[in-house]
Amino acid sequence: MNPKRKILAYLARRRAAGGGELRSHLGISRQALSVHIRNLVEAGKVVRSGTARGARYMIRGRAPTPTIVSHALRIRGLDEARVWNALATGLNLRQALRRNVEAIAHYAFTEMLNNAIEHSRAPRCSVRFRLDPGLLSFEVRDPGIGVFHSIASKLRLDGEHTALVELLKGRTTTMRKAHSGEGIFFTSRAGDRFVLRSHRIQVEWSRIKDDVFVSNPRFLKGTSVSFMIQRNSRHQLETVFAEFAPEEYDFRFQKTRVLVKLLQRDYVSRSEAKRLIVNLEKFSEVVLDFRDVKSVGQGFADEIFRVFSGLHPGVKISTENANPAVDAMIRHVRSK
Repeated sequence: MNPKRKILAYLARRRAAGGGELRSHLGISRQALSVHIRNLVEAGKVVRSGTARGARYMIRGRAPTPTIVSHALRIRGLDEARVWNALATGLNLRQALRRNVEAIAHYAFTEMLNNAIEHSRAPRCSVRFRLDPGLLSFEVRDPGIGVFHSIASKLRLDGEHTALVELLKGRTTTMRKAHSGEGIFFTSRAGDRFVLRSHRIQVEWSRIKDDVFVSNPRFLKGTSVSFMIQRNSRHQLETVFAEFAPEEYDFRFQKTRVLVKLLQRDYVSRSEAKRLIVNLEKFSEVVLDFRDVKSVGQGFADEIFRVFSGLHPGVKISTENANPAVDAMIRHVRSK
C-alpha cells in the first residue's frame, strides 16, 4: 500500500492524528510526510487544522463544517474592493487568517473579480468563498466572452491556445491603458493551487508540484477561476513580486518565466521559435524552462539564442531544466 493510502486508512480509523503519530505509523521522515500530506490536502481528501507542531489531520468528512459564502452579483457598477470588505468583515478574516494569507487572499480575490468586471462583457457574475479548518478557497465565475477568446480576438492571435501561452508570459492585456496584465500572472503564483478555465481550455498552477498543467475539459461558457491556499501557509505576496519585479528593475514587472512544454514537446523550426518568443522583447529578463521538452532543432535554437538575442540585446535569456541534448544544441548556437 502506498503512503497516501496508508495515511487515509490510518485517519479513517481516528478522528484526527498529528504529524508525529503519522510518521511513527508510516516509518517515514518529516519531509516525506509533508509531501504526501500536502498532496492529500490539495486533492481535498485530508483537512489540516492548527499550525506547526500542533497541526492535526483528519479525513475531510470528519472535519468541522466549512464556512461558505456565495453571492450572485450584478457587474454594472460593481466594486471589487467593496465585495472583499464585506466578505472580510462578515467572516472576520483578519482574525481568522495569518496576516500573509489574508494579504494574498485579498490581492487574488480582488484581481480576479476585477477581471470579470472589466473584461467579461457579462451582466452578472458569481463568487463563492470557502473557509475550511485548514484551507481558504474561492471561485469567481462569469458567463461572458471567455478569457482566452477575448485575448485571441482583441490581439488578433491564432486561436485560444496561443492566447493561453501569451497569458502565461505575463503583461498580456486587452486594455493596456487601464491594466498592466499582471493580475493572473501573480495570482497564479501566490496560492497553492490556481485554476483558470474557459471554453475547452483549463490551465492549473500547482505550487506544491511546482508545475503547470493544461487540459481540455468539456465546454464551459465564459470564465471560471479557482484559488486555494492553506491557512497555515507562510508564503509571502512580497516574495512573489520580488521574484518577477525585483529591485534591480525598479520593482517593475520585467522578468518572466516561460514553460516551453506548453506549446509542444519537440521543436524544430524557426517559425516554432517565433511563436514562442513573440512579445518577449517587452521584458528585461526571460527564463525559458525546458522541463519535459525532448528535443530542439538548430533552426529553433538559433532563432531564439542568436537572432532574437541579437535583435534585443537588452533582454537577458536564461534556461532551466534542459536535458543534455537540448542544452548541447543551445550551447552550440550560442557559440557562433
